[in-house]
Amino acid sequence: MRFGPLAIDEAEGAVLAHSTLAGGTRLRKAHRLTAEDIALLRAEGVSTVIAAKLEPDDLDEDQAAERLAKRLAVDGIAVRPPSTGRVNFYAEKAGLFIVDKEAVDRLNAVDPAITLATLPDYSPVTEGHMVATVKIIPFAVPARRVNEAVDEIREDVFRVAPFRPHSVGVVQTALAGLKDSVLDKTARITGERLARSGSHVTRELRPAHEADAVARAITALKDESDMLLVFGASAVCDADDVIPAAIHKAGGTVERVGMPVDPGNLLVIGTIDGKPVIGAPGCARSPKTNGFDWVLDRLMAGIAVLSSDIAGMGVGGLLAEIPTRPQPREGKAPSRELAVWGVLLAAGQSRRMGAHNKLLASFNDVPLVRRTGAELAKAHIKGAVAVLGHEAERVKTALDGLGLRVAINGAYQEGLSTSLKTGISALPEEAAGALIMLADMPQIGSEDLNRLVDAFVKAGGNSVVRATHNGKRGNPVILPRVLFAEVARLEGDTGARHVVEQGLVSVIDVETGAAAHIDVDTPEALEKAGGVLNQ
Repeated sequence: MRFGPLAIDEAEGAVLAHSTLAGGTRLRKAHRLTAEDIALLRAEGVSTVIAAKLEPDDLDEDQAAERLAKRLAVDGIAVRPPSTGRVNFYAEKAGLFIVDKEAVDRLNAVDPAITLATLPDYSPVTEGHMVATVKIIPFAVPARRVNEAVDEIREDVFRVAPFRPHSVGVVQTALAGLKDSVLDKTARITGERLARSGSHVTRELRPAHEADAVARAITALKDESDMLLVFGASAVCDADDVIPAAIHKAGGTVERVGMPVDPGNLLVIGTIDGKPVIGAPGCARSPKTNGFDWVLDRLMAGIAVLSSDIAGMGVGGLLAEIPTRPQPREGKAPSRELAVWGVLLAAGQSRRMGAHNKLLASFNDVPLVRRTGAELAKAHIKGAVAVLGHEAERVKTALDGLGLRVAINGAYQEGLSTSLKTGISALPEEAAGALIMLADMPQIGSEDLNRLVDAFVKAGGNSVVRATHNGKRGNPVILPRVLFAEVARLEGDTGARHVVEQGLVSVIDVETGAAAHIDVDTPEALEKAGGVLNQ
């Protein structure tokens, strides 16, 4: 491939490196120049263009990405068509994403122009969750280099181990002073945890916190359950403590006491009659992700968990603190700049607008999505991602020049949660919070957004901040990073409100006026707000 300035006379078939105007026609970046394009450019006095000229043995970016993707394809993971040198892969069922890191590293070592990025090994995913992406960096690469990369794929590089429904018996031990409300909350949260794999609680028993009583409860539940969970009223502090002792007394074996994951250190795992028994750590009473989830998810996906597996969880095992408890490991952290990133949700189908796309409606001759995107771009944030889906190319064109990153939600028809997850997953590691902005709120301005950001930073980045009017909640909202894992659990047409109302962190309300409640879901609402639908 030749890249650089090309004389017009030799540019037919070349790929434009930058958007170019030819009369009234805009030729977009990555457009392959035709004879008609050359004629237009010549008529405008353009003598050279910056472009890529493919050699006979080159594959263009989409061809290269597609060839690599076909070799990577496996059952259970959907492969999207190539676009701008990228092919995305999506889980077809909920489960655990499992990836061979060495195989990915070998492929990525072939040529910097050929890349494969994936989720971390053993990541829990839902149906429609993006798990991997192939990206070809330049406009074209030699076919031989693509073939070399394909040859490095010797077996399946990744897969999704689907969750399997289990019947689960639950034991919660009781001590004087332990409120029933605590046990009831634990039961509710456990049921929610199990629901993501289609599992359910068969029966719950609440014996005294004594080895013999717990052993009897385990024995009573083992025949009617595929798995047993035991929550102790007091934390396990020794291999002979109540829960491991009870497993032995019931005729089971204890595989391991303790794990190198924090929160989650005090986990016990064993078996009885070939069925897993987990002594849950205290942090499992919270819905926040912890070491208990790592073990539970593997078992739900049919993956055995041995002592050696748990011993290998230390790297990456230092998880975020549970936001609902004090921060025990550190004193006051040194001050640092909190990077807030914006997420513009602009993937919806505008179903109540008939054949029109409300995001392209004009407000003072400016498309609505550009109006909201421009306000987000002006706010005091580190950067922003626009999530696109329905009519993505038209919406993307309306956002040109604002500096927003673009993330495509291939599952936008499945509901708001898919766009929220797409946006959150596209944020960089530096993002301490995500400013979630709906693209159909024409009255929200950058000053409103700045008030939200200022409140978030002042609170140390550990709280939800949401816009309100007269005490009634509205939008936008800022989610702290500690809640990003909860967003990944959302399904269907569910937005950030579900995460906020779980009560995992404090919520700060900021009065922004009536703009917090003004969106344009219907033609009448759009007209009232000053918009005009376009064909």
